[in-house]
Amino acid sequence: MASMRGCKTVELSMNLRFRRFDLKLAHRWAIARSVQPGGSGGTDIYKVVFVELTDTDGTMGMGEAAPSSRYEETADSALAFLERLDPARLFFADVPGSMKYLDAVAPKNFAAKGAVNIALVDGAARKAGKAIYDYLGLGFTERKHVTSFSIGIDKPEVIRRKVLEAAQFPVLKLKVGGPNDPQNLSALREVAPTKPVRVDANEAWKTREEALKQIEWLAADGHIQFVEQPMPATTDPKDLIWLKERSPLPIMGDESYLFAGDVDLCAECYHAVNVKLVKAGGISGAQEALEAARKAGLKTMLGCMIESSVLITAAAHLAELTDNLDLDGNLLVTNDPYVGATAERGIISFAQAPEKTGLGVRAGSRR
Repeated sequence: MASMRGCKTVELSMNLRFRRFDLKLAHRWAIARSVQPGGSGGTDIYKVVFVELTDTDGTMGMGEAAPSSRYEETADSALAFLERLDPARLFFADVPGSMKYLDAVAPKNFAAKGAVNIALVDGAARKAGKAIYDYLGLGFTERKHVTSFSIGIDKPEVIRRKVLEAAQFPVLKLKVGGPNDPQNLSALREVAPTKPVRVDANEAWKTREEALKQIEWLAADGHIQFVEQPMPATTDPKDLIWLKERSPLPIMGDESYLFAGDVDLCAECYHAVNVKLVKAGGISGAQEALEAARKAGLKTMLGCMIESSVLITAAAHLAELTDNLDLDGNLLVTNDPYVGATAERGIISFAQAPEKTGLGVRAGSRR
């Protein structure tokens, strides 16, 4: 079991432990909503919370919350939610019932609930002696699933350096919505002239006309795969439908698609959706969101925040339900305290996972 110094412990039939942890980024991380008018902004640290659940026979499950202020959640709010839990109401043998209890404790808090859900599913799969992807009946195909590698908003000279560092990854994801978007794309292309690129605007463009103009500019590049969340999630659906009908590139809902209940509106407004465990409330909610999207005819992607290998590996177990992966949050940090699924040359793999049941994650480092 990982060291959980400074954590909260409740001595009941199910032992619940949790702690805050600061993930340190290799490069300052900035996206559209964190960039200042002059181009400054971003962060060097991302605060997460690790969770462990252990039952009376010693079976342990682990999870992680990577809260985002975009959804009015922080590490402090996650810890406050976890403090309120009665571990006696949580059971590896009844994940759905346990989640109903979590929803009764407080609304929202999806990142914290997701951390507990991952720990519950981890423990349940370990008891069954299976990897989570087999426990859920999904399977996992090696050498099939490729993740993109994200390049945050920065100065053009830094963009060049980041792209060089990411040379092994076959697909890049470029954050836009800053003052130097044209220069940044040009800098990327100086290093990787024809590499496939996904673009994420993080709600940057406020009108449908601005969004269409920007997407038309991006389409002229010739190697852009799609554009994530071009406009705010609060945009009038009529404007998003207008944009979808005219966009020369597929548009993907991210901030617009939190969980399966958003599927009908997103099917009208987007070609694809980005599912994240921290938005959907863990593995169970993410699986439901992916399956609902596929049933509605939407393309799917599994995405992430800045996360450790706990959350990234948890998401990787759902890879068979996706068309695209953006599971690189752990690759952007220098102090990941766990080891799980790998991503050499961008290919997600469980072949070298340190555990063969449950999540497949163990405390340690490959660095």
